[in-house]
Amino acid sequence: MSEWIKVLILGIVEGITEFLPISSTGHLIVTTALLGFENSLNGTFEIFIQLGAVVAVVLFYGRDIIQQVRSLPASRETQQFWLSIFIAFVPAGITGYLFHGWIKQVLFTPAVVATSLIIGGIIFLLVERNRPLNSDTPPPNIAISLRQALVIGLAQMTALIPGVSRSGASIVGGMQAGLSRRTATQFSFYLAVPTLGGATVYELFGVINDISNEQIALLLLGALVSGIVAWLAMGWLLRYVSHNTFVPFGYYRIAAGLVILLASAAGVI
Repeated sequence: MSEWIKVLILGIVEGITEFLPISSTGHLIVTTALLGFENSLNGTFEIFIQLGAVVAVVLFYGRDIIQQVRSLPASRETQQFWLSIFIAFVPAGITGYLFHGWIKQVLFTPAVVATSLIIGGIIFLLVERNRPLNSDTPPPNIAISLRQALVIGLAQMTALIPGVSRSGASIVGGMQAGLSRRTATQFSFYLAVPTLGGATVYELFGVINDISNEQIALLLLGALVSGIVAWLAMGWLLRYVSHNTFVPFGYYRIAAGLVILLASAAGVI
Protein backbone atom coordinates (compact mmCIF):
# COMPACT_ATOMS: atom_id res chain seq x y z
CA MET A 1 0.00 0.00 0.00
CA SER A 2 1.41 3.40 -0.99
CA GLU A 3 2.03 6.14 1.56
CA TRP A 4 -0.57 8.29 -0.21
CA ILE A 5 -3.32 5.73 0.38
CA LYS A 6 -2.23 5.43 3.99
CA VAL A 7 -2.51 9.21 4.35
CA LEU A 8 -6.06 9.13 2.95
CA ILE A 9 -7.00 6.48 5.51
CA LEU A 10 -5.37 8.38 8.37
CA GLY A 11 -7.08 11.61 7.28
CA ILE A 12 -10.46 9.89 7.36
CA VAL A 13 -9.73 8.40 10.80
CA GLU A 14 -8.68 11.82 12.13
CA GLY A 15 -11.75 13.53 10.69
CA ILE A 16 -14.16 11.02 12.18
CA THR A 17 -12.56 10.80 15.60
CA GLU A 18 -11.44 14.39 16.29
CA PHE A 19 -14.79 15.68 17.52
CA LEU A 20 -16.32 12.39 18.58
CA PRO A 21 -15.32 11.64 22.20
CA ILE A 22 -13.22 8.59 21.30
CA SER A 23 -9.70 10.08 20.95
CA SER A 24 -8.35 10.99 17.54
CA THR A 25 -4.72 10.80 18.68
CA GLY A 26 -5.28 7.35 20.14
CA HIS A 27 -6.90 6.07 16.96
CA LEU A 28 -4.16 7.61 14.83
CA ILE A 29 -1.39 6.00 16.89
CA VAL A 30 -3.00 2.58 16.51
CA THR A 31 -3.89 3.05 12.82
CA THR A 32 -0.38 4.29 12.04
CA ALA A 33 1.07 1.18 13.68
CA LEU A 34 -1.32 -1.14 11.81
CA LEU A 35 -0.58 0.50 8.44
CA GLY A 36 3.17 0.65 8.99
CA PHE A 37 3.09 4.34 8.05
CA GLU A 38 6.66 5.53 7.56
CA ASN A 39 6.12 9.31 7.47
CA SER A 40 4.81 9.85 10.98
CA LEU A 41 7.80 12.15 11.62
CA ASN A 42 7.91 11.09 15.27
CA GLY A 43 4.26 11.92 15.78
CA THR A 44 4.26 15.22 13.89
CA PHE A 45 1.96 13.91 11.15
CA GLU A 46 -0.70 12.82 13.64
CA ILE A 47 -0.67 16.27 15.24
CA PHE A 48 -0.38 18.35 12.06
CA ILE A 49 -3.41 16.85 10.30
CA GLN A 50 -5.53 18.14 13.18
CA LEU A 51 -5.19 21.48 11.39
CA GLY A 52 -7.94 20.25 9.08
CA ALA A 53 -10.28 20.02 12.06
CA VAL A 54 -9.45 23.62 13.02
CA VAL A 55 -10.38 24.81 9.54
CA ALA A 56 -13.55 22.70 9.71
CA VAL A 57 -14.65 24.54 12.88
CA VAL A 58 -13.98 27.95 11.32
CA LEU A 59 -16.01 27.02 8.23
CA PHE A 60 -18.80 25.32 10.20
CA TYR A 61 -19.31 28.39 12.41
CA GLY A 62 -18.17 30.89 9.79
CA ARG A 63 -21.19 33.21 9.97
CA ASP A 64 -21.26 33.17 13.76
CA ILE A 65 -17.53 33.89 13.97
CA ILE A 66 -17.81 36.83 11.55
CA GLN A 67 -20.70 38.22 13.60
CA GLN A 68 -18.73 37.77 16.81
CA VAL A 69 -15.71 39.57 15.36
CA ARG A 70 -17.92 42.50 14.39
CA SER A 71 -19.62 42.68 17.78
CA LEU A 72 -16.53 41.99 19.90
CA PRO A 73 -15.63 45.65 20.70
CA ALA A 74 -19.12 46.43 22.05
CA SER A 75 -20.61 43.11 23.16
CA ARG A 76 -19.80 42.00 26.71
CA GLU A 77 -21.39 38.63 25.96
CA THR A 78 -19.00 38.02 23.03
CA GLN A 79 -16.04 39.26 25.06
CA GLN A 80 -16.87 36.85 27.90
CA PHE A 81 -17.33 33.97 25.47
CA TRP A 82 -13.85 34.37 23.99
CA LEU A 83 -12.37 35.02 27.43
CA SER A 84 -13.92 31.68 28.41
CA ILE A 85 -12.26 30.03 25.41
CA PHE A 86 -8.91 31.49 26.49
CA ILE A 87 -9.32 30.37 30.12
CA ALA A 88 -10.28 26.86 28.98
CA PHE A 89 -7.28 26.72 26.66
CA VAL A 90 -4.59 27.83 29.12
CA PRO A 91 -4.22 24.69 31.32
CA ALA A 92 -3.64 22.32 28.39
CA GLY A 93 -1.58 24.92 26.54
CA ILE A 94 0.88 25.45 29.38
CA THR A 95 1.08 21.78 30.37
CA GLY A 96 1.51 20.66 26.76
CA TYR A 97 4.32 23.17 26.24
CA LEU A 98 6.17 22.11 29.40
CA PHE A 99 5.85 18.35 28.92
CA HIS A 100 5.64 18.09 25.12
CA GLY A 101 8.76 15.97 24.63
CA TRP A 102 8.05 13.63 27.53
CA ILE A 103 4.47 13.05 26.40
CA LYS A 104 5.53 12.04 22.87
CA GLN A 105 8.38 9.83 24.01
CA VAL A 106 6.63 8.04 26.88
CA LEU A 107 2.86 8.14 26.33
CA PHE A 108 2.45 7.62 22.57
CA THR A 109 2.01 3.85 22.91
CA PRO A 110 -0.88 1.44 22.21
CA ALA A 111 -0.96 0.36 25.87
CA VAL A 112 -1.47 3.93 27.10
CA VAL A 113 -4.11 4.53 24.43
CA ALA A 114 -6.01 1.36 25.37
CA THR A 115 -5.95 2.11 29.09
CA SER A 116 -7.10 5.69 28.54
CA LEU A 117 -9.92 4.57 26.26
CA ILE A 118 -11.21 2.10 28.83
CA ILE A 119 -11.02 4.52 31.76
CA GLY A 120 -12.64 7.28 29.70
CA GLY A 121 -15.41 4.93 28.63
CA ILE A 122 -16.18 4.05 32.25
CA ILE A 123 -16.26 7.76 33.13
CA PHE A 124 -18.77 8.45 30.34
CA LEU A 125 -21.03 5.66 31.61
CA LEU A 126 -20.85 7.04 35.16
CA VAL A 127 -21.51 10.63 34.06
CA GLU A 128 -24.52 9.60 31.99
CA ARG A 129 -25.93 7.15 34.55
CA ASN A 130 -28.54 9.49 36.10
CA ARG A 131 -28.56 12.34 33.60
CA PRO A 132 -31.95 12.86 31.88
CA LEU A 133 -32.32 13.81 28.24
CA ASN A 134 -34.94 16.47 28.88
CA SER A 135 -32.33 18.73 30.53
CA ASP A 136 -30.62 19.30 27.20
CA THR A 137 -32.82 21.83 25.41
CA PRO A 138 -30.22 23.93 23.58
CA PRO A 139 -30.04 27.62 24.56
CA PRO A 140 -30.16 30.30 21.83
CA ASN A 141 -26.42 30.89 22.26
CA ILE A 142 -23.42 29.42 24.03
CA ALA A 143 -23.28 30.94 27.51
CA ILE A 144 -20.28 29.84 29.58
CA SER A 145 -19.27 31.28 32.93
CA LEU A 146 -15.59 31.76 33.72
CA ARG A 147 -15.82 29.10 36.44
CA GLN A 148 -17.28 26.62 33.96
CA ALA A 149 -14.54 27.50 31.48
CA LEU A 150 -11.86 26.74 34.09
CA VAL A 151 -13.45 23.36 34.87
CA ILE A 152 -13.50 22.53 31.16
CA GLY A 153 -9.88 23.65 30.81
CA LEU A 154 -8.71 21.45 33.67
CA ALA A 155 -10.62 18.53 32.18
CA GLN A 156 -9.14 19.14 28.73
CA MET A 157 -5.65 19.08 30.25
CA THR A 158 -6.05 15.32 30.85
CA ALA A 159 -6.43 14.85 27.09
CA LEU A 160 -2.68 15.34 26.70
CA ILE A 161 -2.63 11.63 27.52
CA PRO A 162 -3.26 9.77 24.23
CA GLY A 163 -6.56 7.93 24.31
CA VAL A 164 -8.30 10.31 26.70
CA SER A 165 -9.85 12.42 23.88
CA ARG A 166 -9.72 16.20 23.85
CA SER A 167 -13.36 16.52 22.84
CA GLY A 168 -14.41 13.82 25.31
CA ALA A 169 -12.58 15.43 28.23
CA SER A 170 -13.89 18.92 27.49
CA ILE A 171 -17.45 17.65 26.98
CA VAL A 172 -17.42 15.70 30.25
CA GLY A 173 -15.92 18.73 31.99
CA GLY A 174 -18.65 20.93 30.58
CA MET A 175 -21.44 18.55 31.57
CA GLN A 176 -20.04 18.25 35.09
CA ALA A 177 -19.91 22.05 35.25
CA GLY A 178 -23.65 22.23 34.50
CA LEU A 179 -23.81 22.55 30.71
CA SER A 180 -26.17 20.59 28.49
CA ARG A 181 -24.70 17.96 26.19
CA ARG A 182 -25.21 20.18 23.14
CA THR A 183 -23.72 23.31 24.72
CA ALA A 184 -20.74 21.37 26.06
CA THR A 185 -20.22 19.87 22.60
CA GLN A 186 -20.42 23.22 20.83
CA PHE A 187 -17.97 24.78 23.27
CA SER A 188 -15.63 21.86 22.68
CA PHE A 189 -15.74 22.62 18.95
CA TYR A 190 -14.75 26.26 19.49
CA LEU A 191 -12.08 25.27 22.02
CA ALA A 192 -10.48 23.09 19.35
CA VAL A 193 -9.39 26.20 17.41
CA PRO A 194 -6.73 27.51 19.84
CA THR A 195 -5.90 24.08 21.28
CA LEU A 196 -5.33 22.18 18.04
CA GLY A 197 -4.11 25.25 16.17
CA GLY A 198 -1.51 26.01 18.81
CA ALA A 199 -0.33 22.40 18.98
CA THR A 200 -0.02 22.23 15.19
CA VAL A 201 2.02 25.42 14.88
CA TYR A 202 4.30 24.46 17.77
CA GLU A 203 4.88 20.99 16.37
CA LEU A 204 5.52 22.22 12.83
CA PHE A 205 8.11 24.81 13.85
CA GLY A 206 10.03 22.11 15.67
CA VAL A 207 10.56 19.96 12.56
CA ILE A 208 10.09 22.34 9.62
CA ASN A 209 13.75 22.15 8.55
CA ASP A 210 13.72 18.35 8.49
CA ILE A 211 10.63 17.82 6.32
CA SER A 212 11.00 16.94 2.63
CA ASN A 213 8.75 18.32 -0.09
CA GLU A 214 6.98 14.97 -0.39
CA GLN A 215 6.34 14.87 3.34
CA ILE A 216 4.89 18.39 3.20
CA ALA A 217 2.51 17.20 0.49
CA LEU A 218 1.52 14.22 2.65
CA LEU A 219 0.86 16.51 5.62
CA LEU A 220 -1.32 18.83 3.54
CA LEU A 221 -3.28 15.95 2.01
CA GLY A 222 -3.92 14.48 5.45
CA ALA A 223 -5.10 17.85 6.77
CA LEU A 224 -7.40 18.38 3.76
CA VAL A 225 -9.06 14.97 4.07
CA SER A 226 -9.41 15.25 7.84
CA GLY A 227 -10.98 18.70 7.49
CA ILE A 228 -13.67 17.54 5.06
CA VAL A 229 -14.56 14.51 7.16
CA ALA A 230 -14.44 16.50 10.43
CA TRP A 231 -16.91 19.05 9.05
CA LEU A 232 -19.37 16.25 8.32
CA ALA A 233 -18.77 14.65 11.72
CA MET A 234 -19.48 17.92 13.55
CA GLY A 235 -22.92 18.25 12.01
CA TRP A 236 -23.75 14.63 12.79
CA LEU A 237 -22.60 14.87 16.42
CA LEU A 238 -24.67 18.01 17.13
CA ARG A 239 -27.76 16.30 15.76
CA TYR A 240 -26.99 13.18 17.76
CA VAL A 241 -26.49 14.87 21.15
CA SER A 242 -29.77 16.77 20.78
CA HIS A 243 -31.67 13.50 21.25
CA ASN A 244 -29.21 10.93 22.62
CA THR A 245 -26.70 10.31 25.41
CA PHE A 246 -22.97 9.53 25.20
CA VAL A 247 -23.49 6.02 26.58
CA PRO A 248 -22.78 4.27 23.22
CA PHE A 249 -19.45 6.10 23.03
CA GLY A 250 -18.62 4.86 26.53
CA TYR A 251 -19.19 1.25 25.51
CA TYR A 252 -17.28 1.77 22.26
CA ARG A 253 -14.27 3.16 24.13
CA ILE A 254 -14.18 0.18 26.48
CA ALA A 255 -14.49 -2.32 23.62
CA ALA A 256 -11.85 -0.52 21.52
CA GLY A 257 -9.47 -0.39 24.47
CA LEU A 258 -9.82 -4.11 25.11
CA VAL A 259 -9.23 -4.92 21.43
CA ILE A 260 -6.09 -2.77 21.39
CA LEU A 261 -4.76 -4.45 24.53
CA LEU A 262 -5.30 -7.89 22.98
CA ALA A 263 -3.73 -6.81 19.68
CA SER A 264 -0.75 -5.35 21.49
CA ALA A 265 -0.29 -8.50 23.60
CA ALA A 266 -0.45 -10.62 20.42
CA GLY A 267 2.21 -8.47 18.74
CA VAL A 268 -0.15 -7.24 16.03
CA ILE A 269 0.60 -3.61 16.92
